[in-house]
Amino acid sequence: MRIPVESYRLPNGLHVVLSEDHTAPIVAVNLWYHVGSANERLERTGFAHLFEHMLFQGSENVQANEHFELVQRAGGTLNGSTWLDRTNYYETVPSNQLAIALWLEADRMGRFVPGLTQEKLDTQRDVVKNERRWSVDNQPYGTWWERLPALCFPEGHPFNHSLIGSMEHLSDASLEDVADFFRTYYAPDNAVLTIAGDLDRAEAMRLVEEYFGPIPRGGARPPLRDMTVPDTFGSTHRVVVEDAVALPRLFVACRTPVFGSEGYYAASIASAILGLRTGSRLEQSLVRGQRVASQASAFTYDLAKGSDLLIIDATAHGDVSAEQLEAAVLAELDQLHADGVTDDEVERARALIETSFITSLQAAAERADQLSRFATYFGDAEIANEQVARYQAVTAADVSRLARERLGSDNRVLLMYVPAPDASLDDAAVTT
Repeated sequence: MRIPVESYRLPNGLHVVLSEDHTAPIVAVNLWYHVGSANERLERTGFAHLFEHMLFQGSENVQANEHFELVQRAGGTLNGSTWLDRTNYYETVPSNQLAIALWLEADRMGRFVPGLTQEKLDTQRDVVKNERRWSVDNQPYGTWWERLPALCFPEGHPFNHSLIGSMEHLSDASLEDVADFFRTYYAPDNAVLTIAGDLDRAEAMRLVEEYFGPIPRGGARPPLRDMTVPDTFGSTHRVVVEDAVALPRLFVACRTPVFGSEGYYAASIASAILGLRTGSRLEQSLVRGQRVASQASAFTYDLAKGSDLLIIDATAHGDVSAEQLEAAVLAELDQLHADGVTDDEVERARALIETSFITSLQAAAERADQLSRFATYFGDAEIANEQVARYQAVTAADVSRLARERLGSDNRVLLMYVPAPDASLDDAAVTT
């Protein structure tokens, strides 16, 4: 399956991607800014995520929350998300409402700062703080997604610090800090705009030129701090966190080749063999066979810079101890490292990955997101059409080699959560 992809750039640097599909009368608008938590200053963490909230609070011609109201009134849906190295905003609307989605995105790209007020900043700062309390600090196992990167990347590395940011840094953020961050990163020459679905090519290009064309290019952006890390950790590093949880839960991370590289596809298939759906090794052995885990999965972080991570996530079953869970998980990883994989396992994993990817390209919103992803990371949205072939080229020998080189005891970080002696414990005790 090849999807139609047309790319061009406006004089101000905006990378525009179009993909026509008249299957359904809807169109998706997807805007990726090449900025995430990796771009933050160490004394101002959390800005990228704060901006995801701030950009829905209006601009020069749009009132606070009016972006939501206008899109929903037009029969559409919308949202945004933040990751380590990108932030994206997206709308899916009836195809005859494309203009309103594009105009709203252009207004906040070109005219956000005039609508910025201290009241909006204070409100959204409190929203993000509450989100942190709800999803991280007071959520069982909620700190894993900031603890694990901190263990996998050295202090000062762009991926080391928390995506959501610290309470202190959020409190210290000033209105000028926010305006400076916007001027630096939210510029057309640091963005990819993808339009996918039931679009009229000429009309879409006219609207993009009319709304986005007058927005000036951004200024110089500071380079990312050094992303380089060794291929492996060099040993097994184990951390135990006592927390207010009911069952032990183990995360194992291994450094793997970056997203889009040749080695990435072997790592992706390895993770699927280990922990993608019910036919995976972890599911069959730990959940259904030994019954030491109530759930077990594996996945890659899909990081395109520095190093990617392959993650195993397993929660103990019933009265199984943390030691039993860890031993069972590491036994599966050791077996994969030592013995490799079979052709049948590779075929199954590849079929699951390809089916998921091809299905995603059939939906306007997900297609737009995938095209923005490849255009942002590699400058070429057409690479989306090469993904199936890249996976088909991976052999069992390739995956076995990846397992020998990257999944051994010299390349593991273990983060184990265990029930605290005092169930009301507020502050987790950490031992290494």
